[in-house]
Amino acid sequence: MSDPAAELLATARAMNAAGINRGAAGNVSARTEWGFLITPTGMAYDECEPEDTVKVGADGAAHGRRKPSSEWRFHHDIYAARPEAGAIIHAHSPFATALACQRLEIPPFHYMIARFGGQGGDCGVRCAAYATFGTQELSDAVVAALRERRACLMAHHGMVVFGASLKEALALAVEFETLCEQYWRVLQLGAPQLLPADEMARVIGKFRDYGRQD
Repeated sequence: MSDPAAELLATARAMNAAGINRGAAGNVSARTEWGFLITPTGMAYDECEPEDTVKVGADGAAHGRRKPSSEWRFHHDIYAARPEAGAIIHAHSPFATALACQRLEIPPFHYMIARFGGQGGDCGVRCAAYATFGTQELSDAVVAALRERRACLMAHHGMVVFGASLKEALALAVEFETLCEQYWRVLQLGAPQLLPADEMARVIGKFRDYGRQD
């Protein structure tokens, strides 16, 4: 059986190696039977040991030799609101953060936006309202922006993505940053051309079986 704490740190390091985060910014968590495991606050992931990860219970109480990420609240609240979430990644990735600092949402300019949820014409990725980091106000804004979505931008901050597992969450985070870069480039050319609602509805239907080999 794999070590959950080691897997969590491996994912955090892979997030930085993939270029979607730098230094000790961002955070990663994974759901457990007693709550969730999260990266510690303010520590470089390359310097962390498995014992530095922090256990947070369903009641929000933290246990361990380190303090949890300052953003533990929205991890806690996402898990409470979204039973399908098994892991969460928050990153200050360059292109997602650039769009977030303009408080932009990402409309269906590309069919892969459907990977992150929605229905037909209502399938863009939202930008959560700005609030000070680490606050309940920010957590409430993020949970609202994630309604029927698996990703959102955070105004003047970064991005949040969740998946069923750490592996899926990381893959989705990398994919989301790629879409953010593509959208940023499209905006340099002028007003984006968007896919119609009926086409996005078809794409969303096809994604229900996307990647399945059975």
